[in-house]
Amino acid sequence: MKKHVFTALAVAAMAVTVGAFAEEDGWTSLFDGKSLDGWTQKNGTATYRVEEGAIVGQTTQGSPNSFLCSKEEYGDFELEFDVKLINSELNSGVQIRSATARPFRDQEFGRVNGPQVEIEASGENGAEAGYIYGEACGGWMTPEDKLIPLKVFKDGEWNHYRVVAQGAHIQTWINGEQVSDLVDEAKLESHPKGFIGLQVHAIGKDEGPYEVAWRDIRIKPLDAAKE
Repeated sequence: MKKHVFTALAVAAMAVTVGAFAEEDGWTSLFDGKSLDGWTQKNGTATYRVEEGAIVGQTTQGSPNSFLCSKEEYGDFELEFDVKLINSELNSGVQIRSATARPFRDQEFGRVNGPQVEIEASGENGAEAGYIYGEACGGWMTPEDKLIPLKVFKDGEWNHYRVVAQGAHIQTWINGEQVSDLVDEAKLESHPKGFIGLQVHAIGKDEGPYEVAWRDIRIKPLDAAKE
């Protein structure tokens, strides 16, 4: 009996230690690896499922852009995730600080809009992966003269993204290489806070189905007063 009590106390002490470390570190996982708890789908009818510890989004013919959105909203933060385009033909993205506005096709949710971190296969000539696009709010937020095609995105493989958003400053990295360093008060002031959204892009007639997968999605709120 005493041995069992000691074991229970040791396990409890370990749990307290781990919990304290998690709080101090400041990170929160947005995906438990098993379910879509904490997320809600908006706009399109693409399908989202959990498979081998990843969220897999699959296109649906005739659907507009689809978004699996976090139920929580975030303002200034550091976000990390891994993503793989299972089919390189598919363009995708991750919404940050996003919202819904105006009625959209008689749906419960309005049109998703806000900054989007681009996900796109590099192909032979490079692509705009990692730059910032304004979904349903004016097109590219990254200036056109800085939309230089890059080959930092590894086609057919998992890619690690890091996004830091503070005020009107958004920075992105792919696989450790910085892609975007955007400062734009005019374009970002209307999106100071919002949800995170995993996009499955609409596809053309007779295309697909195509898939994209995300895993290890985590976020750390930042102090808005710090740069």
